Amino acid sequence: MSRKAMCAVPPMGWNSWNSFTEKINEDLIRETVDAMKKQGLQKAGYEYVVIDDCWSMKERDKDGNLVPDPEKFPHGMKAVADYVHENGFKFGMYSCCGTRTCANYPGSFEHEYEDAKQFAAWGVDYLKYDNCFKPQHLDDRNLYRRMGLALANSGRDIVFSACQWGTESVHEWISSSGAHLFRSTIDINDSWNSIKDIALSQMDKTAYSSAYCHNDMDMLVVGMYGKGGDEYISAGGCTDEEYQTHFALWAMMNSPLMIGCDVRNMTEQTKKILLNKDLIAINQDIECRAPFQVQCTSNSPDTYVLVKFLSNGDIAIGMFNFGDTPTLAAVDFWDLGLPTSAGKCLEIYDCIEHENIGKKSEMLTATVAAHGSKVYRCKMVEKE
Repeated sequence: MSRKAMCAVPPMGWNSWNSFTEKINEDLIRETVDAMKKQGLQKAGYEYVVIDDCWSMKERDKDGNLVPDPEKFPHGMKAVADYVHENGFKFGMYSCCGTRTCANYPGSFEHEYEDAKQFAAWGVDYLKYDNCFKPQHLDDRNLYRRMGLALANSGRDIVFSACQWGTESVHEWISSSGAHLFRSTIDINDSWNSIKDIALSQMDKTAYSSAYCHNDMDMLVVGMYGKGGDEYISAGGCTDEEYQTHFALWAMMNSPLMIGCDVRNMTEQTKKILLNKDLIAINQDIECRAPFQVQCTSNSPDTYVLVKFLSNGDIAIGMFNFGDTPTLAAVDFWDLGLPTSAGKCLEIYDCIEHENIGKKSEMLTATVAAHGSKVYRCKMVEKE
């Protein structure tokens, strides 16, 4: 085993919940795998195919084992995992630290070690571990340590995705549990307000995310257009501009990129957003440096500028307008650690429009659309 090698950078993949909730089956998973290959998602780095809640029977068998629903998965989970693996992907599943999952299926409380071995036997590579229906006298530290230790000793490398919702100051202790990523927020839904609220709630916690343990701001809603698995998730949908901002924020803030839309029916604009190699490269930068905020005094209160140092010396700059009208955003290079006296300037590349916009000295300004974003990759060069 090579546990150390797992999840150096934020994982990328697809999860069934946002679009399908309980309406899952093995045909859907096979079709999703096929679509992810055909649409270029696999080549872009999306490697995990994760089945969320509602996959099992409502009761364990007589030996205490979890049992896949035979109507949804008539050939069993090992066959599904085999199909995922045969097509070059990794396979993910779901359980919960409580007595029941959030949808009232059997949880893993007091079954952590046997369930971890069962997941390993099925060929699971990734476990999303939720936080519903836990005994009230136990704190999450102990519950997530249990499954973290069980997975580490299951005989298979399994990424541990702790879906903890951001309670109990999870960002301060979750790395010690063995988790490779941790949900730090309430569930996302397909609305601009949800995207905005989640992003703003994590602006002061970016430093707690690092290589091998990433702050998970929940699954992407890009491309759902109000077609969620239930009324809460659907929430009216977003514009393509808002989806673009959503993806750019998750990329800049080092969140895992787990697609939630139906990849079998993506629009061209959805594919353009999800396949943006320049934003993916920022998200997947091997050093996983936390972004920091800079705020020029001329910027509106709704404007957020995030800066991320990249492993090759480049600088990523993201400008985000949470307001309802276009705004002029600015960043002074002094605030990046680049004084005028250094004799350097920045060569600017637009990561959304995929074009070079020339060299800039001392500052960068851009007009950012309402609910919009600009992301630049900047290379330091000599002033001419």
